[in-house]
Amino acid sequence: MSDRREYLLSALDESALSDDPFEQFQRWYQDATEAKLLEPNALVLATVNASGRPAQRTVLLKYYDRSGMVFFTNYGSRKGRDIAENPSVSMLFQWLPLQRQLEIHGRAERISAAESFKYFAMRPRGSQLGAWVSEQSSVISSRQLLESKWVEMQNRFRAGKIPLPKFWGGFRVVPHRFEFWQGRENRLHDRFEYLLTDESKWIRHRLAP
Repeated sequence: MSDRREYLLSALDESALSDDPFEQFQRWYQDATEAKLLEPNALVLATVNASGRPAQRTVLLKYYDRSGMVFFTNYGSRKGRDIAENPSVSMLFQWLPLQRQLEIHGRAERISAAESFKYFAMRPRGSQLGAWVSEQSSVISSRQLLESKWVEMQNRFRAGKIPLPKFWGGFRVVPHRFEFWQGRENRLHDRFEYLLTDESKWIRHRLAP
């Protein structure tokens, strides 16, 4: 069975690339947003635990700046435990309608409780309750258990604002490598990587497809 297609949409010319990978990320992220792609902030986060076992899952990028890319999770989840054992992670954005991929390698670190609370307070109330309900990645006996705990948390916090759970918050991935991939005809794709040097400078290379 074959489902091959040629990538003819665009090219990635080195002369048009920014010297700054964060600026180039902003350009591509804006393109994905303006193209009205479904969840342009969705990315595949890869972790490896202390035993060398890899895992992947989709998370949502909530915000970013020059210090890194931030997502939120239960710290007791599998990804939270993996990061506690091994903070080296990779992130993959797949903007397939634009025939683009973007890979980021970096070190994940917890953000402060104050920064986590600032975001948590902006979430819909249902999402706030959900953070309290789910012991993410743990084994549960049934859906009914979740629904019962949902009712319990609704009653518990009925009177006022919902506090930030101590076990929930953000991670910031501080990048040391970016790779921008643009699909091209005959599988001769354009690939450029940015690497952070020991002198905190970014160098850029073209990679063979």
